Amino acid sequence: QVQLVESGGGLVQPGGPLRLSCAASGRIFSINAMGWYRQAPGKERELVAGINSGGSTNYADPVKGRFTISRNNAKNMLYLQMNSLKPEDTAVYYCNLQQWSGGSWGRGTQVTVSS
Repeated sequence: QVQLVESGGGLVQPGGPLRLSCAASGRIFSINAMGWYRQAPGKERELVAGINSGGSTNYADPVKGRFTISRNNAKNMLYLQMNSLKPEDTAVYYCNLQQWSGGSWGRGTQVTVSS
């Protein structure tokens, strides 16, 4: 079993930064992929950014150049640095881990971008 706990969400003004963290615990294998997803009200959950255990990253087009995903394998931590936030970034952000034994989700953290 894997547990994922997100933190760092909150209310931020447009143009501001926010950093999300995800703490992973449990049976985590060295080869895996982790990612951040988000779900806005009335919309489907979508991939924001992903990173594998080798450090290769991918980003959704709306966040390219503004968001940076990173991870600390030794600490089993995943991060999402979000800059130049826009109102359309408002959503619940979820941490996800995929490995050979299956996938796991966190409960999410709310990010609200508003003045």
